[in-house]
Amino acid sequence: MIGKISISSSFRSCITYCLEDKKLEESRAVVSKNRAEPIAYNQCFEKKNELIEQFNNVRALNQEVQKPVLHIMLSFAPEDKLDKGKLTEMAGECAKEMGFQNNQYIVISHNDTDHPHIHIVANREGYDGKVVSDSQNFKKIAGYCRTMELKYGLKQVLSPKKYLPQQQRNLLRMDSRKEKLKADIKACLSASKNYDEFEHKIKQKGYEIIKGRGISFTDKQAVKTKGSEVGFSLQRIEKILDLQQQLKQGREEKTKQTQSPKLLLRRHELYDRGNLMAMENFLTKTINILLSPPPNDDQVPKELLEEHRQEERKKRKLYLSQHR
Repeated sequence: MIGKISISSSFRSCITYCLEDKKLEESRAVVSKNRAEPIAYNQCFEKKNELIEQFNNVRALNQEVQKPVLHIMLSFAPEDKLDKGKLTEMAGECAKEMGFQNNQYIVISHNDTDHPHIHIVANREGYDGKVVSDSQNFKKIAGYCRTMELKYGLKQVLSPKKYLPQQQRNLLRMDSRKEKLKADIKACLSASKNYDEFEHKIKQKGYEIIKGRGISFTDKQAVKTKGSEVGFSLQRIEKILDLQQQLKQGREEKTKQTQSPKLLLRRHELYDRGNLMAMENFLTKTINILLSPPPNDDQVPKELLEEHRQEERKKRKLYLSQHR
């Protein structure tokens, strides 16, 4: 069970997102119809516009709060079987854990992914004008999820390391979502000649890309992951694609030389052919290393660079000795 929590300023934006069909931002075309079903109301009722008005009326009791919207998403494993009654019960326990059980909140079930999940939109402001604290929200939601997993027999997930007991923080852990993303990026890079081709292939696998100073990937479950978190920063991706382009050009040049009549090959052509083979080996090794990165490592290993330099010096000496 995974819990995500955020605070924001607009009830209209949050409630609209949770209650309406999912649409593409550019074309506004519906991509997921009838995905939302309200399953519980607390201190509120009716449809979208009425709900927004009710939440904003209570918000007006305390104008000093800039972000009164509390949005929680609870996601469950596909094998977790939960009916509406249990989901409603769990949402109520979440409200008690986070301290908004006496405030307005609505619980919406979504069916647009392969795993069940619910959204809880709550008003941090109560009818008495008091505001639910957002202190330690991430720690609280992590603790709540672990409790629910045990109580309802759900698939267990490790909390973020900083919320684990000290003795568990150094244990190795496998994030299947990130491992899949890492494998998909590697496969798409290996089969791409340039960035546009890479982006097209990764989108075919169901990811959306946000590219700026860095790069991030959003999967079909709307989970966003930075490229650097899986060892593929924008700098590393561009470096791999550039090296692959150099490797392709080098192989084309080597093919041209191979097709030339051997009797016409001169000494400098023999040197060039050897140089191209050394460069091809270097580029191939470098690309393979960059395609299997440790996190946050964008550098070509020093040992590999030194090996390449030594090979270049040998080739240069051979060339000079033949042309004296």
